[in-house]
Amino acid sequence: MITIEQFRQLELKVGTITQAQEHPNADRLLVLTVDVGGVVKQIVAGIRGHYQPADLVGKLVVVVDNLEPATIRGVASQGMVLAASGGDQLSVITLDKPVPTGSPVR
Repeated sequence: MITIEQFRQLELKVGTITQAQEHPNADRLLVLTVDVGGVVKQIVAGIRGHYQPADLVGKLVVVVDNLEPATIRGVASQGMVLAASGGDQLSVITLDKPVPTGSPVR
């Protein structure tokens, strides 16, 4: 269990995927370029078996914006795109109505 204060430390924001491509060194990863309100981030996501890169471009997604940067299989990642999974299904968390890129998620 975490406290509400710990949860509030997460900066969840709306991001727009502007580019997506296959990771050069991993079969299950995609490299996404995400606009998070005027700041463009590169995010490595383990969603390759569930999405074609071209199908993600333009989607509004939920991003953990203050995650410590990491290098994943040789590629820098500056955040995390949230997704839900159950059984063999995986679904990136998207918005049902448009809101400005960079908007906070609460």
